[in-house]
Amino acid sequence: MSIRAVLFDVFGTLLDVHSVGARADQLFPGQGQRLTQLWRDKQIEYTRLRTMSSRYVPFTQVTEDALQFACEALKLPLDAAARGLLMHEYTQLAPYADAVPALQKLQQAGTTIGVLSNGDPGLIEDVLHGAQIAEYFDVLLSADQVHAYKTAPPVYELGPLTLKHPAHELLLVSSNCWDAIGAKWYGYVSFWVNRGGAPLDRLGVRPDGIGASLADAVDFLLQRRKH
Repeated sequence: MSIRAVLFDVFGTLLDVHSVGARADQLFPGQGQRLTQLWRDKQIEYTRLRTMSSRYVPFTQVTEDALQFACEALKLPLDAAARGLLMHEYTQLAPYADAVPALQKLQQAGTTIGVLSNGDPGLIEDVLHGAQIAEYFDVLLSADQVHAYKTAPPVYELGPLTLKHPAHELLLVSSNCWDAIGAKWYGYVSFWVNRGGAPLDRLGVRPDGIGASLADAVDFLLQRRKH
């Protein structure tokens, strides 16, 4: 079955969430990497807990809450100024080196391109403009529209509802294995960008495609279109 459109996860897939580490290292010398890792882990944990318990708040708030927790856990003195700097830095995440070439190739192939992100709409727009890749996207879909986070089915349902194609004609690309599997559970064709060579999550299914880069995801889509 032909793939009609591709939806990308944003944070960690197109944009490097650990690029905030440079600013974190300026504020807390030698602690940037530890801070960004714990910040990210707690951010994802909070999205899951809030979704399971129907206690939704926007992703920007989740991100700030996770930052405050991480700093407390690492005993880093996060005052209001430092918090403001790091939260602003989160709107200026660096794109991965393979992002623009992949998006350009898809655009040249006439592909409908969108994002399906946990981010709230304002944050999605800010980070895509900050990374100078906003021009490539035809549609921006946010978990905020359904007040739940991935892997809740209503989040994935946004793709078929908006693009007017069934999920099995849509490709979701994510660097989070659990997200690629969540999309597969819902019915998407899914691709896992496994940059770090991580093991497959043991959740009963595997993504339709696995590769080390966004270029691999694009090749996967274009090969599927030939059949």
